[in-house]
Amino acid sequence: MTILAMVTPELRAQMLAHAEQEAPDECCGLLVRFDGEQGVRYVPAVNELEGHGERDQFRLDPQTFAQCEDAGEVLAVVHSHPNASAHPSMADRKGCEDTGLPWLIVGWPSGALVELGPKGWAAPLVGRQYHFGVLDCYTLLQDFYRREMGISLPDFDREGFRAGEPLYRRHMQEAGFELVADGCCLDEHLLQRGDVLLLRVQSPDVDNHVAVYMGDGYMLHHLTDQLSRKDRFDHPWQRRCFGVARHKVVMGKAWSAPQ
Repeated sequence: MTILAMVTPELRAQMLAHAEQEAPDECCGLLVRFDGEQGVRYVPAVNELEGHGERDQFRLDPQTFAQCEDAGEVLAVVHSHPNASAHPSMADRKGCEDTGLPWLIVGWPSGALVELGPKGWAAPLVGRQYHFGVLDCYTLLQDFYRREMGISLPDFDREGFRAGEPLYRRHMQEAGFELVADGCCLDEHLLQRGDVLLLRVQSPDVDNHVAVYMGDGYMLHHLTDQLSRKDRFDHPWQRRCFGVARHKVVMGKAWSAPQ
């Protein structure tokens, strides 16, 4: 049975009421079958991103999820798309795959319900939508390293970027990288495929953007509110580059810099 087939008129009314209450932020919650009960309940949850300026995203509070798991079976994750189509975004597809659960998207005020299930979807390296903390420049770096090099990079909280913290340099070593060049005006001929370019975009003194050097003068990156893409690593980007990091696994391979 699909999740939509389980949604009674009462459940639908509850989800729509929650979406209306939280608009223009996204609401979120869970569909749960509690132990000893035959029916399904909608459990509203707290969107931890509410009030953080991320109105097209949500982060369901983990306490509600844990309590529902302890008391029954979590059947689906629910969230709303206020003043937008209920069609799933790339961030929704990634979140659905990460949880391994069906997702139900509630369009408000349209009342449309769209079910999304985990089917092995993966965001493309080029042309992915931007969602801070979900699909951003570091997520692109993680996906490139996992798919192209078989290396898993740890995740970290991005909130410090809002306060201008140097998170990339702070977490570089724990992710397995070492700084092989520091400072601006770097020599492109010293670069190897897979090197991480530490860039400054509208930031005078903090590396707040990363790109992957792809070889042949190109880099792969994902700017805020744009689709990910390959760009020439030419002078406009070279002057924004203030460091190059190389992974210790890559260092151990018999790759040599272009002559």
